[in-house]
Amino acid sequence: MIMYIAANFKSNLTRAQVQAYSQELESYLAHIQAPHLKVSIFPSHTALLANDFAHFQIGAQNAHYAQNGAFTGEITLKQLAEFNICSLIIGHSERRMMFNESQEHINEKFAFYKEAGFSLYYCIGEPLNVRKQGENALKDYLSSQLSGIALDYPKLIIAYEPIWAIGTGVSASMEEIASTHAMLSTLTSAPLLYGGSVNASNAKEILSLKHVHGVLVGSASLELESFKGIIQAGL
Repeated sequence: MIMYIAANFKSNLTRAQVQAYSQELESYLAHIQAPHLKVSIFPSHTALLANDFAHFQIGAQNAHYAQNGAFTGEITLKQLAEFNICSLIIGHSERRMMFNESQEHINEKFAFYKEAGFSLYYCIGEPLNVRKQGENALKDYLSSQLSGIALDYPKLIIAYEPIWAIGTGVSASMEEIASTHAMLSTLTSAPLLYGGSVNASNAKEILSLKHVHGVLVGSASLELESFKGIIQAGL
């Protein structure tokens, strides 16, 4: 079974830092020889490198759904193609909440990059007030975030990231992760990743849970030694 280990650098690390990180990561992955691991990193747009490493993929954190055009501040398919990039994060809570991306907007983005054949890391997750309402409310909320996307797309990877656990240092409990992933497995056959304060200390236990097929890591991926520890948890 493929285990997905993905790093979202967000607006951190310069191009030079990502270059050095990538070279060392490539050497490390070549040494450990773990073909069941699918490792990906998602740098910021200004730090993108050519996606030509043998042992991991470089993807984009966001892109507009167009070949090119008058989209100030955005990156589009034509620019990604120059880097041979074919992986994209869609629907991250920061895009939904801070940049007001609607489900309709997210669906448009998903459909466009699905047609382009991208691997799509599709993020869903609930705020704390929804979690406190119970399982039925949680299922309804997460189902609404899956509405309008092709759940049978073979290059879809779903990342469940409870909003209240992202960047807070507080991960969901193992019971919460297990129960939510079990519920999500009834809605889709896509691989299910967990994200939300994943680190080298809790990654092994998280990855051992049924229906968890990998992790999407934020701040704990910014230092390569920390990210290596998370990769080790997947061996």
